[in-house]
Amino acid sequence: MDARPVVCAVDVGTSAVRAAVVTADGRVLRQARRERPPGQGAVTFDALRLWADLQIVLRTLFAEGTEGDAASEDLRALAVAGHIGTVALDDTGEPVAPGGGWADTAGADEVTQGWADPAVALYRAGRPVVTGGAVPALRALRRTDPRAHQRIRCVSSPKDFLVGRLTGVAATDHTSAAYTLGSDVHRRTWSAELIAAADLDPTCFPPQHAATDLVGHVHADAARRTGLPEGLPVACGGPDGTVGAAAVLGSRTGAVVDVAGSTDVLTRILTDPAEAAGRAGVLNPYLDGAHWSLGGATGMTGAGVAHWTALLGLGDPATATAELGAAYDDIPPGCDGLALVPLVTGSRFPDWQPAERGALWGMHERHGPAHVVRAAQEAAAYVVRSAVEALGGTDDGVPVLLAGGTAKSPSLTQLRADVLGRPLSVCVEADVSLRGAALLATVAAGLHPDLRSAQAAMAPRLTGVEPDPERSHRYDELYRRWQRTRQAVIDTR
Repeated sequence: MDARPVVCAVDVGTSAVRAAVVTADGRVLRQARRERPPGQGAVTFDALRLWADLQIVLRTLFAEGTEGDAASEDLRALAVAGHIGTVALDDTGEPVAPGGGWADTAGADEVTQGWADPAVALYRAGRPVVTGGAVPALRALRRTDPRAHQRIRCVSSPKDFLVGRLTGVAATDHTSAAYTLGSDVHRRTWSAELIAAADLDPTCFPPQHAATDLVGHVHADAARRTGLPEGLPVACGGPDGTVGAAAVLGSRTGAVVDVAGSTDVLTRILTDPAEAAGRAGVLNPYLDGAHWSLGGATGMTGAGVAHWTALLGLGDPATATAELGAAYDDIPPGCDGLALVPLVTGSRFPDWQPAERGALWGMHERHGPAHVVRAAQEAAAYVVRSAVEALGGTDDGVPVLLAGGTAKSPSLTQLRADVLGRPLSVCVEADVSLRGAALLATVAAGLHPDLRSAQAAMAPRLTGVEPDPERSHRYDELYRRWQRTRQAVIDTR
């Protein structure tokens, strides 16, 4: 009997590196996971440590003697989804400085000085404002460490760095390229004008591809280090939030999807970039090379909640809510007057306030730890509502889908539905970005003709969640009040 064709999917998140063997119909046969050290991936990270972590995960996944190991499977391709960020490499492929993560804002306040017309530059880059990216980060590096800047020969995202280590090929996808702030998103090509702000030769930026394109093959040294078969085809891959959205949407337009994790990444797929006019979101070329996406990362919503629970000595949010029990479950909407902002490192989509910081107001002696935890969860839902509104997701007939870590919690999905005031389609499958990476790999391997077909064949299970009318009405009032108070806090800084 012929071996069943499978692919290897890798997801590099802020908290962990995951890998799985997945069939062409979306069944996960086995997976491996390795936690990343605290503080790795959001603002800075060690790229070589990330490569070492991936080697460990893949060796675990394909260990000799494992049932269905690589030698006995028809492994067709590998794809990586990864958080956005910057890895600057020298002529030997070694990092010249620590990697910058998705929340790195280095150089954001100075990059426009390198553009002749900042308004035109931002339009080409598909950004309403500058929040970060490789171009501003490397402009800042030129000032802080000019010798390191002079050594740069290639600019990669974290995902592209790993693909390069596996294949020896420098490549990037159109979506990751857009996050550098050096690409013309309408044309899906590098812009010499945008890159000039980083004082780098445009040849330092690698060729762009669709996320499903094959860009190389696993070379002998990488095969020895990882347990992957030498010669395995490797897809270009893409950013984890967008790839997670693809697992739920494929190439479907007219819907809003929220992939909720350390941050909430919201996406709406467009057929024409002109549809983004007047909206506050980030415009990116979509993974399939034919569409665009509008949306962005909100800032540290899930990670912000985790920060508040850690401050209270309650561990992670799931542990905190379990330990608090009825004290948490019985808190009414509005937390008896307590409210907060969870965004401890600034807000991104849709408000773009990088200087905003966490805040808490309305504290009374009757409030306890459970109130603070619940207020943090409510605040994260308010941030998401503002993002959904910016994408037109509150309009009648626009489906809203929820995936990611928050989707695993029935109480939190109900809270999101109540705050949004509309039904949600919830993806109950775990690790949606990992599933999205598998989606890309199956297309790259020729197991499916395109992203839409792959998503239809591998579609995760969805369940409906209806808002509670009474609570939703109450949250509508609380959300408006929260927005006013939040803005007042910003205005006082």
